[in-house]
Amino acid sequence: MTAPILYTLCILAYLGLATWFWPGRPGCCRMDWVPRLLPVIPLVLHLYLLNAGVFSGEGIHLGFSTSISAVAALSVMTYAVASWRYHLAGLQGFVLAFAGVAVAIEAISPVSHAAIHSDMPAFQLHLAVAFAAYALFTIAALHALLIALAEKHLHKAVPPTIVADLPPLLTLEKLLFRMIQAGFVLLTLTLASGILFSEEIFGKALVWNHKTVFGIASWLIFAALLLGRRIKGWRGRTAIHWTLAGFISLMLAYVGVKFVLEVLLGR
Repeated sequence: MTAPILYTLCILAYLGLATWFWPGRPGCCRMDWVPRLLPVIPLVLHLYLLNAGVFSGEGIHLGFSTSISAVAALSVMTYAVASWRYHLAGLQGFVLAFAGVAVAIEAISPVSHAAIHSDMPAFQLHLAVAFAAYALFTIAALHALLIALAEKHLHKAVPPTIVADLPPLLTLEKLLFRMIQAGFVLLTLTLASGILFSEEIFGKALVWNHKTVFGIASWLIFAALLLGRRIKGWRGRTAIHWTLAGFISLMLAYVGVKFVLEVLLGR
């Protein structure tokens, strides 16, 4: 079966499931094993296509499209695992829709060049940890937006379906900070492994470029958020603003720059 057909099947499967899981739709609030297993079907195909795209030829090919696709795949995987422990209600629909769009972007984008030094174990470890952190913070940003939406309609007599079928605010907030805590650990490991990789290649621990600056900035933002949560009990809009600020800074560290260079400037 050719790649375009596989990409099309993956996109349709993701978007079809996203519609089924969307708040107010039949699969939104089901808690049996079926909705927990269904996302795994397109995820397996997604991982196959991602593997073919990232490891095509020599080295690791990580452009804007494959980076977004990798984050989306890890996000779906995280939700698929978390759904066995938490009642995620309509949250699955948002993640599956994001994954469908990410696969579509990857399908229409040209193959990127192999990353420099991507054959080195230190660099591969750094990438694996970094994308796991990106995935967790992507989910955290999604939760922050949904919490903001839910708070906006909290006191309405008849809230919109998209809000009414979400988990309780306290559950969303609990999941948000668990994602941030896990993501912060991975982000710390990302920066540490990046320092080791930099020292092995360039002979110095830190190379001051946009990745380093935005990466450290995002680490400081999330550190301040977790400290504020612990000391002052930050929640609500304060937590939302800090989460989104940290997420934007993290995306600018890598994916944002890739988007400007590859999509806008065509390099």
